[in-house]
Amino acid sequence: MAVDKNKLEEETCLRRFYRIALSWDYLRLLKESAKNSKNIGDGSALGLKEVKDTYRDIDDYLATFEPLLFEEVKAQILQGRDEEDETDWKVGLVRECNEADGFHLLNIIIQDGDSISQNDLLLLSKKKFGDGKELTMVYAFALVEHRLRDGQHRLRMYLGGEVKRIDKDEVKSCPRLLNMRSLITEVDKSWYILKTCSLSTIVREYVALRSISSLPFKDLILTAAESNYNSEDRSWKVPRPLMEFIESNHNESQQEAIRAGLSRDKFVLIQGPPGTGKTQTILGLLSAILHAAPARVHSKGKLCEIKLGPALPIQDKYNHWGKASPWLAGINPRDAKMPENGDDGFFPTSGNELKPEVVNSSRKYRVRVLVCAPSNSALDEIVLRVLNTGIRDENDRAYHPKIVRIGLKPHHSVQSVSIDYLVEQKLAGMETQNIDKQKQGRAERDVDIIRASLLDEAAIVFSTLSFSGSALFNKSNRGYDVVIIDEAAQAIEPATLIPLANGCKQVFLVGDPVQLPATVISPIAEKFGYGMSLFKRFQRAGYPVKMLKTQYRMHPEIRSFPSREFYAESLEDGPDVEDQTTRSWHKYRCFGPFCFFDIHEGKESQPSGSGSWVNEDEAEFVLLMYLKLVTRYPELKSSSRLAIISPYRHQVKLFRERFRSTFGMESDKVVDINTVDGFQGREKDVAIFSCVRASKDKGIGFVADFRRMNVGITRARSSVLVVGSASSLKRDKHWKNLVESAEQRNYLFKVSKPYTKFFSDESIKSMEVKEEGPEGPTDDMETNAPVYGNTGDADLVQADENEYGDGEGEGYDGGFDED
Repeated sequence: MAVDKNKLEEETCLRRFYRIALSWDYLRLLKESAKNSKNIGDGSALGLKEVKDTYRDIDDYLATFEPLLFEEVKAQILQGRDEEDETDWKVGLVRECNEADGFHLLNIIIQDGDSISQNDLLLLSKKKFGDGKELTMVYAFALVEHRLRDGQHRLRMYLGGEVKRIDKDEVKSCPRLLNMRSLITEVDKSWYILKTCSLSTIVREYVALRSISSLPFKDLILTAAESNYNSEDRSWKVPRPLMEFIESNHNESQQEAIRAGLSRDKFVLIQGPPGTGKTQTILGLLSAILHAAPARVHSKGKLCEIKLGPALPIQDKYNHWGKASPWLAGINPRDAKMPENGDDGFFPTSGNELKPEVVNSSRKYRVRVLVCAPSNSALDEIVLRVLNTGIRDENDRAYHPKIVRIGLKPHHSVQSVSIDYLVEQKLAGMETQNIDKQKQGRAERDVDIIRASLLDEAAIVFSTLSFSGSALFNKSNRGYDVVIIDEAAQAIEPATLIPLANGCKQVFLVGDPVQLPATVISPIAEKFGYGMSLFKRFQRAGYPVKMLKTQYRMHPEIRSFPSREFYAESLEDGPDVEDQTTRSWHKYRCFGPFCFFDIHEGKESQPSGSGSWVNEDEAEFVLLMYLKLVTRYPELKSSSRLAIISPYRHQVKLFRERFRSTFGMESDKVVDINTVDGFQGREKDVAIFSCVRASKDKGIGFVADFRRMNVGITRARSSVLVVGSASSLKRDKHWKNLVESAEQRNYLFKVSKPYTKFFSDESIKSMEVKEEGPEGPTDDMETNAPVYGNTGDADLVQADENEYGDGEGEGYDGGFDED
């Protein structure tokens, strides 16, 4: 009955979403978008409220998030408007039309409709937009519910009136929908069809948002505070051998994070600054969670300690175990039977082996874990680590648990555990690959059964946040005890709620709020705080956060500035980090660990028709710097060693063109060029950062987003070389502090044209580091030494491109590639 009730609630929720979104007037959305982005005011006219740290009740919560989510829906619909082309229009022929629950349901054949998928939002119109001066008044949205077998698509439309205000839920009649209503029922009439966007992800976010009243952590999510409890009553213990491994292979802050998980707090927040071993901590958590047991057990309604007798000497223990369980000395006869032909319930976990997960007889608790991330790329990174290193069991032995990776576009390195691949392997074992059409229905049922069984067998399931709300999870027979969300600070709050609906008991949010934020398309929703992650909201409300503090990636000279600016001077260097990151090119100050090159005569420009920016002067200087570096140090002529990073897509495009003309089509092998967003979570020996913005009187756009600055300058292990206009960047407090930090350390270089002079052999030699004194040599380069500025409140700087006047959001490079 509970399942039926949840299903009914979801259907009610979906009907509300479709009724609102499908009623909208596409052309009015275009006009309102241009008007509202310039003059939104306090948002009261649109029923908008700013996201708060805490909420008094569910109504307060929904009244804040629901209108902002629909603003994001509008923005996603309009996002592709600039790329719209006449060839995007398709022709469809209505074959059947029925009414049910206030909706019109159409079966329609779409010419060249292979690219149209389930949950796509279409625009149906009697004419192509732009045909003639007088635009037709007959057009409306339609959602693709199913792709039918005979080439038809099942569409859903709402023609009962237009919903003007989300908060008031008023439906007003309009001629456009009345005209559509009278014409759409005519069979064999043709319509022009334009695909606007996919609603798959945002629909799941909406369902999760509206389902908050049934989530197990409803009160905690609203208040961002957990009620008082005795942690000893519910803490879990890890067997001693495994605990010794965790203690010897994790630093103190990582151990604190793992111990917080064992305390069974409902929400555990772990902040992982760059290079602090976030993934290593997650692997330790998985080992601990999967092999822990309660410190106390319930007995007749009371809590009591597990009583143990006096410990025997170790040799006596071995003798005792040997008599009680003879297979412990060798292999359990039941485990000796290996899979045959892959059809006995086991499946490969590493791609080249066919071994079952070995579960010791002493393990009495089997915890099921769901690991999520906002994007496929972030998800595959942690899947690959589990495949490569495995986890530890209670006896400190490495093994590979059964895992399944759910979702689209798995990287080839994790293909062996993707659910589609595993289903194919199972089907091959059942000899059902070459089935005829009469067996088609049975084959589909077999696939559903296999998928459900794979999920039930797996100890760890990996999924993107969006896909954790797919129907596949609803068909699983079991929920999940623990949900771990990696890169949690890169997800909007409604997305984070999706996997929590699977009935978990504990949630880990792992991420870093001072690295890249979630991607929000709507400037209006962004302005009202829709881009704030649940992690960040909890942190702002005072919820305890375990921060990983020891970094193993960066030279101390690189670590110094972000530690002071973003992490309250709390980052410390791991053992031997300086020795491991010191390089031969550090003998020259201009290639030192942390340098700023002030291109004070550089000019920014904006390519026609784009909201992006380029800086030709910085591109010229960076190319010369690269050539000088790889000429003297050929080992750096590799994309695995050196990166060029910029916040702007068009600057990245310019760099790629320049390097292609210099090195030919193989240029991508000699240097890695990408946006800041494209480099999240990655690292190189040397990173050259091109800031682009250089004007005397304008702002610096979303380069002022301190989170992008943090990511950009922490990608390098040994040298970060920042190229920009100091006078322009210093208008922002964080960039001002960075420039002053470079000046203080004698690593700021003012550069004028011709740039070849700066990189002449004579000039480079003059910048050679001498051993004669602590302050280094002086030369004809202008250097000063001011001190750090006050870090201030990082939250005052918003990551809103439009607030800084740059037009479209920049730098996003496909991080969120959901279906």
